[in-house]
Amino acid sequence: MSRAVTDESRGDVEETPIAKRILIGEPLTSEKLDEQLLPKKMALPIFASDALSSVAYAPQELLMILLIGGTALLTLSPWVAVAVVLLLVVVVLSYRQLIKAYPSGGGDYEVASKNLGEIPGVIVAAALLVDYVLTVAVSVASGVDNIISALPELNPFRVEIAVGFVILIVIVNLRGVREASSVFAIPTYLFIGSVAVMIVVGLIRTLAGDAPVASSAEYDVQAESLTQAALILLVLRAFSSGCSALTGVEAVSNGVPAFRMPKIRNAQTTLTLMGGIAILLFAGLTALALIAKVHYAENPCHLIGFDCVNNPQPSLMAQVAAATFGAGSIFFFVIQAATACVLLLAANTAFNGFPLLGAVLARDGYAPKALNTRGDRLVYSNGMIILGIVAIGVLIVYQANLTTLIQLYIIGVFVSFSLGQIGMVKHWRRVLRGLRDLSAEAAKQQSAAIERRSAISGLWINSLGAAMTVLVLLIVTVTKFTHGAWLVFIAIPILAVLMVGVNRYYRDVEHEIQMDDTVHFGSSGDVAIVLVNRLQKPTSKAIDYALAAKHDKTLAVHVAITEEESAKLQKDWAEHEVPIPLVIIDSPYRTYTSPVSAFIKRYREKNGSAVVTVYLPQYIVGHWWESILHNRRSRRLAHQLMLVHGVTITLVPWLLDSSELIYGRRSRPLPGQQRGGQPVANAPAPRGKKTPPPGSAS
Repeated sequence: MSRAVTDESRGDVEETPIAKRILIGEPLTSEKLDEQLLPKKMALPIFASDALSSVAYAPQELLMILLIGGTALLTLSPWVAVAVVLLLVVVVLSYRQLIKAYPSGGGDYEVASKNLGEIPGVIVAAALLVDYVLTVAVSVASGVDNIISALPELNPFRVEIAVGFVILIVIVNLRGVREASSVFAIPTYLFIGSVAVMIVVGLIRTLAGDAPVASSAEYDVQAESLTQAALILLVLRAFSSGCSALTGVEAVSNGVPAFRMPKIRNAQTTLTLMGGIAILLFAGLTALALIAKVHYAENPCHLIGFDCVNNPQPSLMAQVAAATFGAGSIFFFVIQAATACVLLLAANTAFNGFPLLGAVLARDGYAPKALNTRGDRLVYSNGMIILGIVAIGVLIVYQANLTTLIQLYIIGVFVSFSLGQIGMVKHWRRVLRGLRDLSAEAAKQQSAAIERRSAISGLWINSLGAAMTVLVLLIVTVTKFTHGAWLVFIAIPILAVLMVGVNRYYRDVEHEIQMDDTVHFGSSGDVAIVLVNRLQKPTSKAIDYALAAKHDKTLAVHVAITEEESAKLQKDWAEHEVPIPLVIIDSPYRTYTSPVSAFIKRYREKNGSAVVTVYLPQYIVGHWWESILHNRRSRRLAHQLMLVHGVTITLVPWLLDSSELIYGRRSRPLPGQQRGGQPVANAPAPRGKKTPPPGSAS
């Protein structure tokens, strides 16, 4: 078996349209894939932006829910925050174990599939895909919320701004992982630094006796009367809203292949840094909000004295920044700008996790194969585009309302957390069983002792993680179900069923086309059929091609719709002495495909299993609108004749004068035209070299 490689193959790449090059850059060769791998300092803003940015809205959602019962319930917020921090610590430690055991990038999906079976694995994948879509929607909505807090006059354009930011993030990500990390690094580190400075300044002022006071501290709250059961549910709901701080933790485990060597250690370090920073910022911001007496209500009109009709409610971050530095200070606007940027860029975590997971699912046959295709910049561009379109749809439907969207959030991530941790428990138990089965001599080896200690510690950590995440999933389900989360519980099973259906379809097709001993070779006969409507130059070119191929037999076939057309064709055929016989087929119902199909079937029945090659002339045009006026019949004939056994189709191009646009100057291609292999505009021909003339066979 030989493999042909054309010279200069790396230089003879078709020129990318200029608009595409401006937006996403020049195409990258596959050899440059390793150059796109990320060091830890660049991986942190890429994979941790979601988890870090969640500290901007997780404390807000936690305090907002407690405030439903009145300001007195805010005394419970430190304990709720401590519970969230404890859970975050356990989850980070659990995912360090997962990265070590399954570094291929499948994350919770791979763990659940290999340890719990197909259905749990598919459910995890569906939950993660849904959560990634909601991550984009919630992050962008929260970022727009903070922009509007600083610039209230933009409130009427909330949805338009959100959609615009999603499009911008898609474009940046399509430029490649390294370029995206460079763009997102500065805002992420600016957010971490500015919020850390704000927390330190606020705490120092508090210790000095000059505690910051929020603008909403003067507003009392119209509280709802609560029974004891309702109070417990309210506290649990506040905890579940605070758990949004955990979103994005799983992204590092899904993105291990994107790290530089050593991948496992770099991914674990990045995860630990992300968890530590998120804990410090979440705890500090919650403490500062309580010190400043921030009152952020689910319904702004429940704040007694606040003009909810004419003014949007400032976000918790905006109120804390204004209380700490002053509402008109430059530090206030720095905090707001950094927060808005990191919240908007938090969607980038999903734009890395969703395509990587989609590629894994495509390789396993649970998603369309197109999701496993790298684009010009070596990223899984199809997954990014799909995620952007779906997220835009969600933002439009929910009008970019953060309070509404947050109710749909974190359900999916805790489904994947829970099943992933349960799968890890089963994994470590299997490892320990394998160690017990070792021979006495092998069990005494130091490597076996190290592996045993690692498995035992992993089992304890992941068991604790499984217990806590399952408990939180139950809490989140109970507290958020009636507030809109029921939609997620519908979406996840539907998506899981679709993925199983795709897998079964691919499996059936693979079985159908699998090579076996019943396949035989040796079709007898080789006949060419040139379909002729009128005797014109495109027809003569098709005949010339058929004769040059030296088939055993070459025929011209004309479908007679009217007697006048067939009579004229026969006259022209004799006049120009065309060197192949002409066969006339009557078509009383004025159809083309059925008579040709019937003729081919009769010919094969009479002459054996001949291979039939049908030659169809096709016009090559230079304007997009010309494709509407030409080739409709030939395209339809080609598609339908391909359903006839023993038939292959050869399209013979005829270049119309307008096709000079393709060879002589740039012409704007249609979307997908270049990827589909259709002719598109190349660079102008060099001086002294003529462009191919229309109708040329070259």
